[in-house]
Amino acid sequence: MSRSGKKPKFFENVSVIDIAEEGKGVGKTDDFVLFIEKAVPGDVADVEVYRSKKNFGEAKITRLITPSAHRTPAFCEHFGICGGCKWQHMTYGAQLQFKQKAVRDALTRLAKIEVEHMDPIVPSPADRYYRNKLEFTFSNKRWLYDGENRDDQQLDMNALGFHIPGRFDKILNINHCYLQAEPSNDLRNSINQFAKKNGIDYYDVRQHTGALRNLIIRTSSTGEIMVIVVFAHASQEQVDLLMNYVDSAFPQITSLLYILNTKLNDTIFDQEVKAWRGPEFIHEEMPSANGSVVRFRVGPKSFYQTNSVQALKLYEIARDFAGFNGDELVYDLYTGAGTIANFVAGQVREVVGVEYVPSAIEDAKINSQINNISNTKFYAGDMKDVLTPEFVAAHGKPDVIITDPPRAGMHADVVARLMEIEAEKIVYVSCNAATQARDLLVLKEKYDTVKIQPVDMFPHTQHVENVVLLRLRK
Repeated sequence: MSRSGKKPKFFENVSVIDIAEEGKGVGKTDDFVLFIEKAVPGDVADVEVYRSKKNFGEAKITRLITPSAHRTPAFCEHFGICGGCKWQHMTYGAQLQFKQKAVRDALTRLAKIEVEHMDPIVPSPADRYYRNKLEFTFSNKRWLYDGENRDDQQLDMNALGFHIPGRFDKILNINHCYLQAEPSNDLRNSINQFAKKNGIDYYDVRQHTGALRNLIIRTSSTGEIMVIVVFAHASQEQVDLLMNYVDSAFPQITSLLYILNTKLNDTIFDQEVKAWRGPEFIHEEMPSANGSVVRFRVGPKSFYQTNSVQALKLYEIARDFAGFNGDELVYDLYTGAGTIANFVAGQVREVVGVEYVPSAIEDAKINSQINNISNTKFYAGDMKDVLTPEFVAAHGKPDVIITDPPRAGMHADVVARLMEIEAEKIVYVSCNAATQARDLLVLKEKYDTVKIQPVDMFPHTQHVENVVLLRLRK
């Protein structure tokens, strides 16, 4: 290996030894760490540094000398430009191996927890077409490929697809996406073609002009399909034209909705949803204990795990870790739409769910009602403000706490409250092993880590869920 100058530009014969959280391969050269695009552990390559800091640099491969045994051809034409599925060039078995390692490293290094009893990661049965929700963006600023003439006045600049990583104003037009089953691709491409053919203008995120803004497609295990078209500055004629086309071209849609969003941001949680055809929801189903089925109503703003099959596995693990005997009082923190709460309600005395988003709590209550579940209570508010000593006194000390926080983990005040409550068991479900480890470092003063189970929810990405069972130390 050679390098020249204080700020190295090229490195030769770099061995890739690991993979970073953002999906780049890691190569180490003396005291300089390289994060290499599209590199796989086991590769040996010459690389060029395109961004350099004091102790690390970001690089790309200029010559692959020895390909890793973990390498495999990427199956998507958009790989490397689209921001999703960054691990496509690595075998699925290797992906699972490195996800397991990421969880192990986080718990041992950050939480100082022994992980010999960690179970092997649960793979996803499907590594393509596994998502039940995708959101696409309309833009009049299409990402141009190398070789396209940017000065060509005839160039079609409209796109319907995904954001380019790090670029809020550039959208990659997607031909075929392997994340969601049909009719997702057919819907997106047909709507894109119809809008262009009929001259409906696409949104300009800098000027905040244009009629078409977003397209959201939700599918479910029951076969129901929800399509939400988000317009910006559209005339009623434009709305009618497109919605009539979608309605007639795709009769299998069970919930066809639209939103008029002229705000400066894309969030729809504060926007009115208008039904064009069908109800404003679809349904998901999960087999629960004793052969029963729990049915969940999913609306346009509802949170629901986007890998339905693995969501069931995740909830089963959380339930089994808790080891219910039928008489427990359970707190379900960060309950979302009450999916876990309603899933376990039939096996416990009572579940109390808390969630920040009021609309999610309304979904949770509805989900209890449609399943004739009467032993759940749900409350909306900031967790650190709701979970007070007075709240615990009013509802009772829980036997089991299930917590499934966002990627940022639990607020320090919430962790401190758990230490005060001293529930016999805590089942901690996390989508970020690093923030989970941070919280476990505090909880380990009173709790022993009994079980650890990683679960792969998102193949071809670095993301991994992890379930930990904590037991109060006697």
